Amino acid sequence: MVKNRLLRMDNVGIVVESLEKAIPFFLEIGLKLEGRATIEGEWAGRVTGLSSQRVEIAMMVTPDGHSRLELSQFLAPAIASDHRSAPVNSLGYLRVMFAVEDVDELLSRLAGHGAQLVGEVVQYENAYRLCYIRSAEGLLIGLAEQLNSK
Repeated sequence: MVKNRLLRMDNVGIVVESLEKAIPFFLEIGLKLEGRATIEGEWAGRVTGLSSQRVEIAMMVTPDGHSRLELSQFLAPAIASDHRSAPVNSLGYLRVMFAVEDVDELLSRLAGHGAQLVGEVVQYENAYRLCYIRSAEGLLIGLAEQLNSK
């Protein structure tokens, strides 16, 4: 019997400047807002190593309910650094990739939220159409449209 086996990946966290800008952007992609809360107190600081933190979070969930994105807006302490303009070959966590039905249609809707195409939409063999975009918040987001499922 295997002990301590992985059960699931619970969520991916992204720090944003403004939940009021980030939430509508991810709603447009197709995620649902599962809930919002303010996290603070001694226990939270012990988890993160930030002794006196106050952060507002929004939990977003994919339509299938299997994946979550935790958006965090730090009220205190101040943001320590900004990696949003880092190129795709930078070390560390960089982007989130979403599988979508129609890349072109979604790109036109996301443009209304300030999203900009990083490079171009490309086709990989007969399998995918792919692109990277930057949200108005500067977050790097990947979009992938599977072609052989149509």
